[in-house]
Amino acid sequence: MNLKVLSVQVADNIDLKQFKNSFPVASYFTDSDELVFEIAANKYLCVYKYGNICLTGYSDTETAALLQAIKPFCKNFLEQQPGDEFEIETGSNTINYGFNKIEIPKADIEVLRLIMLNVSHSVALDYYSEQTNVLLEETNYHTQLLEKKGRIGMSGIKLKRYIGRTLNLKNKISANLYIFDSPEQTWENETLNKLDIGLKNTFDLQSRFRTIQDGLQIVKENLDLFKDLLQYRNSSVLEWIVIVLILVEVINLLIDKFNLF
Repeated sequence: MNLKVLSVQVADNIDLKQFKNSFPVASYFTDSDELVFEIAANKYLCVYKYGNICLTGYSDTETAALLQAIKPFCKNFLEQQPGDEFEIETGSNTINYGFNKIEIPKADIEVLRLIMLNVSHSVALDYYSEQTNVLLEETNYHTQLLEKKGRIGMSGIKLKRYIGRTLNLKNKISANLYIFDSPEQTWENETLNKLDIGLKNTFDLQSRFRTIQDGLQIVKENLDLFKDLLQYRNSSVLEWIVIVLILVEVINLLIDKFNLF
């Protein structure tokens, strides 16, 4: 039997509680980060808090309808939705990992749930990697400008807005990176644990995870620099204001003194 898994990053965040209450099928598994639905035989839906859905057994028409149905529960619904497909082939004597494919002896719901989770992690990492690259490109632009011209090239207000926008995006990515830890069902099940390790290696999740973390650390260092420069700029302005005020006071004293004569 062959199953096709489709994972799509639909938003920055999905309200799982509200979606669960509106969905006509009872959930197989529920926690604060994940919903799993067994729709029918070999037809499953997983919904993740970090804005990703993963499904198998859905037709293209059903998938399109699902995307529209989930939209009201999404924060920052994406018009351009990154996704990936992954094939599951059952009946193998052993677990074999391939490019966008896995061969397994049998597909019970816990095995499928773990595979779908790792596929979704891979898609989410692609999404966060792209956002991290945007942050790096923007910060690199300003650091290059600082190197060439000795200034960032933005006014105080624009610089504050840029720092705020960049910090918000960085915090959003950092807040969701915890999801890539191994799920609880792998802790006490050796078969699931081996499957999880193999999938993580297949998708190169740990290496991609570290790359994003390194990129965010570079962004953080640049933002710290920009904040220091903004503080220095503000301090310099205040110093000049004080100097001007003192100069004005001295001039007034001199004028008063000459008027006495």
